[in-house]
Parts: sequence; C-alpha cells; structure tokens
Amino acid sequence: MFSWTDWHFHPDIIAGLLLFQGVYLLGVGPLRNRYGWADAVPIGKAAVFTIGTLTIYLALSSPLHELSDNFLFSAHMVQHLLLVMLIPPLLIWGTPGWLLAPLFRSHPFVKNVARKILSPLWAFIIFSSILVVWHYPALYDLALRQHGLHVLEHLLFMAAAVLMWWPVVGSLSEFPKPSYPVQIVYLFLLSLPPGFLGAAITFSGETLYPWYGEVSRIWGISVQTDQQIGGLIMKLLGALIFLGVMIVVFFLWYKSEERDTQDYIVDNVGKPSIRSINESK
Repeated sequence: MFSWTDWHFHPDIIAGLLLFQGVYLLGVGPLRNRYGWADAVPIGKAAVFTIGTLTIYLALSSPLHELSDNFLFSAHMVQHLLLVMLIPPLLIWGTPGWLLAPLFRSHPFVKNVARKILSPLWAFIIFSSILVVWHYPALYDLALRQHGLHVLEHLLFMAAAVLMWWPVVGSLSEFPKPSYPVQIVYLFLLSLPPGFLGAAITFSGETLYPWYGEVSRIWGISVQTDQQIGGLIMKLLGALIFLGVMIVVFFLWYKSEERDTQDYIVDNVGKPSIRSINESK
C-alpha cells in the first residue's frame, strides 16, 4: 500500500548528494578564501543551489518516488519534470561561473567540446534525442524493471537538461548566451518534442508501458487514464514552463532595449551633430 509518509532511505543517494553539496560548499567557502578565487558568493545564490540539491532528494527519495515507480505513470512524469525542468536551472543559477571556469580551461579539447554541446543547436539535439529515446516503450519499461538502468535514465535526463538550460541561464564568459530573440526561438523549439511525445502518449489507444499494467492500481485510476494524465502532464505542464521562461526572457529583452535607448539618449542629447558643426563654419 502507498502512504504519503513513506520516505525511503537510500544510502547511495544521500551519500552522493552530501558529497555533491559538500564539494560546492568547499569551493565557494574555504577554497575560495584560501586561493582568493573571487568575491564571496551571495547567500541567495548558495541557497538556490542548496534548494536544487534538496529537490533531487525530494524527487528520488520522497513518497513521490514510490508512487512513480510502483503505482502511477503520471506520478513518474511529475518526477521527470522536477529532474528536467526545475533542478538543472536551480543548480546552474546557484553555481558561480568562476567555480566552473577551470574545468573548461584545463584543455583546449574540453573547451571545444563544451562550446559545441552548450550551443543552442547541439543542446536541443542532445536533449530532444535523450527524451524521445528513453520514452520508447521497450526501453522505458525495461528501466522500470532494472534499477541500474533506471538510475542511468535519470542521470542522462539531468545531464541533458543541464545542456538544454545552459543557453538560457548559463553564466560563463567563455560560452556567452545567445541574444534574447534567439533564446525565445530556442525555448519555443524546445517545447515541441515533449509536446508531440506527450500527445502521442495521451492519444495512444493501448497501454504503452506494460509495467503499469502489472502493478497495483491506486485511487481508482485505470491504466489508460493514468497514461493519458501522464501524457498531458508532459505536454501541457512542460509547455507552460517553457512559455513562462519565454515571457521572462521577453521582458529581459525589453528592459535591455529600454536601457540601451536611455543610454543612447544620455550620450547624445545636447551634443552638436556633425551637420550643425559644418553649418556653423
């Protein structure tokens, strides 16, 4: 039976997250102070990273994990939204650029590969490919039955999502973000693969993932209804998130244009034009 109070203790997840958070705190704290890498990281920025780490634990060890693995496909889609849409941007926002820069400056090959896969084109291709391939019924169902494969699936989702979000929220001078108009088009295109995939799942007339036909049903939700809800979560919630970010980027673009206009006015109002100078001679 499922219970909302049933939190699972996974030593590997806890150890991994403690190490992950510990390395971050060591880098932005004692090591930064010792080597004078940069100014202190704002508390808010460190808090954002920590929230991202805690959300990983929430997604993988809370009752949501039990519900998604052993009861409802729709709950699994909620879990995947956390892993793909929420956690990666939090981790990117919370990480100061100077902490990552040495990784990409270590070797020209590393920098060249990073520049390619962090570009909008390759980030789109990699993320969309991983998303579609892992939702192929046979592979998705196999991952639910084999823990190691399931772990690999989640790791690839998160890694691909970091690449996917980087052109919008990344902050490294080595890899400058594209212009605001390009970001908006990029976000729109990103919404298409999960939209089409979610629609295919929603309107499928058969049970795509046999695992959910074998596990116990809960709350009177049939396998087909559960599958339809899961497809709608992927299609609609994913689209709403991308739309929300597109709106934010649009307003940032507007503010940037407004600021540039004001700077132009300040720099040029009251200054004689070349024509007026020539006429005065």
